[in-house]
Amino acid sequence: MHAPLKNDRFLRALRREPVDTTPIWVMRQAGRYLPEYRATRERAGSFMGLAQNPEFACEVTLQPLQRFDLDAAILFSDILTIPDAMGLGLSFAQGEGPQFAHPVRTAADIARLAVPDMDGELRYVTDAVRLIRRELDGRVPLIGFAGSPWTLACYMVEGHGSRDFALLKALSWNDPALAHRLLDVLARSVASYLAAQAEAGAQALMVFDTWGGMLGPKAFREFSLRYMQQVVAALQADAHARKLPVILFSKGAGQHLAEMADSGCAALGVDWTINLADARRAVAGKVALQGNLDPTVLRASPDVIRREARAVLDSYGNHPGHVFNLGHGITPEVDPEHMKVLVNEVHAYGRTLREH
Repeated sequence: MHAPLKNDRFLRALRREPVDTTPIWVMRQAGRYLPEYRATRERAGSFMGLAQNPEFACEVTLQPLQRFDLDAAILFSDILTIPDAMGLGLSFAQGEGPQFAHPVRTAADIARLAVPDMDGELRYVTDAVRLIRRELDGRVPLIGFAGSPWTLACYMVEGHGSRDFALLKALSWNDPALAHRLLDVLARSVASYLAAQAEAGAQALMVFDTWGGMLGPKAFREFSLRYMQQVVAALQADAHARKLPVILFSKGAGQHLAEMADSGCAALGVDWTINLADARRAVAGKVALQGNLDPTVLRASPDVIRREARAVLDSYGNHPGHVFNLGHGITPEVDPEHMKVLVNEVHAYGRTLREH
């Protein structure tokens, strides 16, 4: 049995119910901008040593909650756990980002892929979810997450990070049927992975489509949105996941919000390149919105941070269904005191909005 939830602002906002103030959490809130995170990673020996140890993952998940009055915790993990569990040999080179020893390039490579065993190769993730949920003791909800099928495929085919992921784009143009086979096994894997997190105790689920926005409109629908819809449909059919809100975040895809709102998700993440008032009109009340402060604002002065936070809140207005977040992840150079300014301002000004 889990402890009763003491702060349900985040979940209420995702359901577009009234809240006393706007809830806030930020992407990568457990990360390198916190000295305590860097100390824990040093003890773990490597990023993967951190992510694959449930005790360490729990420790860093909780660290930002000990500093800031956040309204949700997010599992500390990485979006590339699924391809790693598929045997692609994930590693993180210092200063170079993720690398795969065995990229997926051919039909034979793709044919060898299978949905990973959630109680085998990925058990460390669900163990971390169980431990974090227990240690939270009902303080705030816990978010589980995965990368989108398209985003996972980008890294798996390229073998590492890239500006344009041209190899996967070329595959989708030259052999769309093969690209669809890859994306289908990834969609089934993502759905199974998120369902396992739901069973372990996650209270909301998020899909990070980091690279969907680099696709043209037709390709976005065919290769990114289609497979996020497949994931959402599978979660709605799962006994553990069907009651949990799903957030889709596709960076750079503001033009597709109306279509994404029809996916069955509860909320859409929005980056800073679109005004929230425009985003709210685009989704026509079908879903909640999460976002969308430019992360670099946190490098500015406290007065600027307060001003820009208020501007985001004003752009959404006094309407239900807003979760404040950055338009992408917090960067390592941010002063933690600036994060505290942001969290406090969102809560204070969010209350002011509701008084009018």
